[in-house]
Amino acid sequence: MVRHLLRAAGVQGRIKSPTYAVVEPHLAGSGDSAWPVWHFDFYRFSDPQEWEDAGFRDIFAGPGLKLMEWPDKVAGQLPAPDWVMALEAIDEDQRRVHISAGTERGQAWLASWATTGHGGAADAL
Repeated sequence: MVRHLLRAAGVQGRIKSPTYAVVEPHLAGSGDSAWPVWHFDFYRFSDPQEWEDAGFRDIFAGPGLKLMEWPDKVAGQLPAPDWVMALEAIDEDQRRVHISAGTERGQAWLASWATTGHGGAADAL
């Protein structure tokens, strides 16, 4: 799912899983309109303090999109998410995406996204 989101955002080049690196930085868009995207995978974290020790607070305080897998592994360290996206397995070949907003900004984005005709693509509301 993250690979498709990154491609849709205009990320070029190889997109690899951050499972071993923990974080993979990307640049979406191009030219003056380019913006940073950070893809995290916290699966290997065993203590939420590892997030702080790794210096990720600075990344989260800066601009850009932060995509996280296994955010529960760093519970209590993360700021409130604008959106939470969860996958539900329907069967071997189908998944349903659930999107919920965790902030006022996220609620505004979700409402805007749904009114532009994307709401039918997922169980967003």
